Amino acid sequence: MKKLALISVSDKRGIVDLARELIKSDYEIIATGNTAKLLKSENINVIEVSEFTGFPEVFEGRVKTLHPKVFGGILMRRNIEEDRISATKNNILPIDIVCVNLYPFIKVTQNPEVDLETAIENIDIGGPSLVRASAKNFKYVSILTNPEQYSPFIKELNSGEISLDTRKRLAAEAFAHTSNYDTYISNYLEKKFELPQSQFRLNYNLEKNLRYGENPHQQASIYGDFSSYFEVFHGKEISYNNILDLVASVELVEELGENACAIIKHNNAAGAAIGISLFDAYEKALKCDPVSAFGGIVAFNSQVDEKLAEKLNEIFLEVIVAPDFSEAALNKLKKKKDRRLVRQLKSVSGKSLTFRSIPGGAIVQDSDSIVLDKTQLNFVTEKKPSEKELDDLLFAWKIAKHTKSNAIVFAKDKATLGVGAGQMSRLDSVKIAAIKAKEHGLDLSNSVAASDAFFPFSDGLIEIIKHGATAVIQPGGSVRDSEVIDAANKNNISMVFTGIRHFKH
Repeated sequence: MKKLALISVSDKRGIVDLARELIKSDYEIIATGNTAKLLKSENINVIEVSEFTGFPEVFEGRVKTLHPKVFGGILMRRNIEEDRISATKNNILPIDIVCVNLYPFIKVTQNPEVDLETAIENIDIGGPSLVRASAKNFKYVSILTNPEQYSPFIKELNSGEISLDTRKRLAAEAFAHTSNYDTYISNYLEKKFELPQSQFRLNYNLEKNLRYGENPHQQASIYGDFSSYFEVFHGKEISYNNILDLVASVELVEELGENACAIIKHNNAAGAAIGISLFDAYEKALKCDPVSAFGGIVAFNSQVDEKLAEKLNEIFLEVIVAPDFSEAALNKLKKKKDRRLVRQLKSVSGKSLTFRSIPGGAIVQDSDSIVLDKTQLNFVTEKKPSEKELDDLLFAWKIAKHTKSNAIVFAKDKATLGVGAGQMSRLDSVKIAAIKAKEHGLDLSNSVAASDAFFPFSDGLIEIIKHGATAVIQPGGSVRDSEVIDAANKNNISMVFTGIRHFKH
């Protein structure tokens, strides 16, 4: 009996070598359209699908493999007498190897300019059906969906035969392949047609296994395309916690804008600043909490130069991330063998979904990407902030947005002076921020303060005033707003309401 292999691929990497090896193992090759043309151009004998089925490809190739001779050959059970009789009666031959990858819908729709008609034409129909049929009948059929599979597959084939364990693994990978494809199509069309998302679908390919998770006893992996955003090009392997802090640091500096620096520790800002240069910004950010900065993650939003690199080398830092590094800077920074150096390849900002696992599923929300409109600020006190105070208030507000609740941030001259984060009481966050500033010799006189949510009582505001702040920014919206405003007026400070809350849990 003939040994048949079916090849129909969009991604043609490695397909010529695979076909030659299959022929060496006495397989006859059935191929579709452009795949057949390529193989013939390489002097490889193929049987075109239309010749095999006796039915032409129709509708400009929309229908070519959807035929009983193809699907019967894949799905027939070789050990079932009834299937063998039916195959003989209908002139169906078994197809033992199927190599299929799908129309490039994902790649095509990553182009923001693509029109809907082009996107629809890149939805594969026959391909997923071939893959699923082959995977379903893994007892007898090997299904290849990825060029990375070809080499080990041929090596095993040349050793004698393909084992059942290999066919099982290939089948599982095949269903994962079509699942990812269908998920992408569903998500794309729901967004394109402005339909509510009926299901929360996640389908990311494994990119890398990490050494461990938050703690050494926890396993962890990266799924998706993290490496398209960040290139880790020096130092030890990046860790789970490094990644969380890395993303937090970059999100913050992107929001701060030009010449910004953020030093992150455990997802909170140990210091952040905007300066006349990156060097100036780093010095200002470091002053906020140089103790916590030790072992932290430092992010910049433009190129790191040699002078800054020398300064960065003065303390131990886990990760330094920037869009670029000068050659002289790298010569300095690479002297620290274990420290990770990361190049940011593209922006992480923009609207997206955020989610967390819960028992039985996940909770999903839009990202907190709202931008504060300066013209919508509500100046609620008798005293109004000066232009300089207002600039510092807006700076402190951005830091508070990226700080774990309850968050209080003292700032001056576009630099953090004290940060209180993640406390059960807003009053405690104020006290911690003030203690940290005093501990590092920073004067809170004439500073400003930001609170990520409203003050439920006036005690938190009074504590801020006690430490020298002259202006405060907060969302407002408490039933006791009038009490808080009265306390501000009584102490002759200015207060601004944003109408926006930034809880971060």
